[in-house]
Amino acid sequence: MSGPQPSAVYTHGHQEAVLRSHRSRTAADSAAYLLPELRPGAALLDIGCGPGTITADLAELVGPGGRVVAVDTSAEVLEQAARYLAGRGAAEVVLECADVHRLPYRDGEFDVVHAHQVLQHVADPVAALREMRRVTAPGGVVAVRDVDYASMTWFPEVPALDRWLELYRRAARANGGEPDAGRRLLSWARAAGFAEVTASAGTWTYATPEQRAWWGGMWADRVAGTALGRTLVERGYAEQEEVERIAAGWREWSAAGDGWFSMLHGEILARG
Repeated sequence: MSGPQPSAVYTHGHQEAVLRSHRSRTAADSAAYLLPELRPGAALLDIGCGPGTITADLAELVGPGGRVVAVDTSAEVLEQAARYLAGRGAAEVVLECADVHRLPYRDGEFDVVHAHQVLQHVADPVAALREMRRVTAPGGVVAVRDVDYASMTWFPEVPALDRWLELYRRAARANGGEPDAGRRLLSWARAAGFAEVTASAGTWTYATPEQRAWWGGMWADRVAGTALGRTLVERGYAEQEEVERIAAGWREWSAAGDGWFSMLHGEILARG
């Protein structure tokens, strides 16, 4: 019998402010590096599917002849994904609760295994990649994309955001994750035994008034009203007053007429 599986606490939680961000994601802005690899009729596994927006796009790309399974650790989030996918005409997508460290699928069951912003939150990313490799068919591909928090940069230089980044990285590591996962994906994939790994990078940038209002407002709410803010206070990393100052710093940044924010994501396509 195998021992207990590695785990980590999801730093963000699944409150509305977090899912607001997740619901904005599409295959075009979050999985462009994978899209040329997709073929009609493929069997695809989407790990950490969240509310299903990327999943729906991927399901359309593999077509009605394809098979798509989407998994997450949160049953509540999967219920939201089911409603979204039904509204998109993708009700045939199979939704299941599963842990990436122990996937309930046969060896070689999928042509494509995809994970977006997942490995930064798991306790053993190399073991997770080995499991993803196990369920991928010969000739198939594992596609992974993760942000690198240390790459985040912005203007104007609001001091509260420096403190936000410091505290977020501290909390994420205390929860068993690695917030600077993007730069490590190639190394983790090599350690997991993949024969061929193609590494790339992509960015998200927020610089229009609409983007600033959305991104800054979302993070102000995430800092002050989600699991992240509670973690910072409960663990003694920050007082509630400082959490509120950081939220105000996000609102200050979003109101700046010349505000700009960008971040880097590591990406890998791994085979063999």
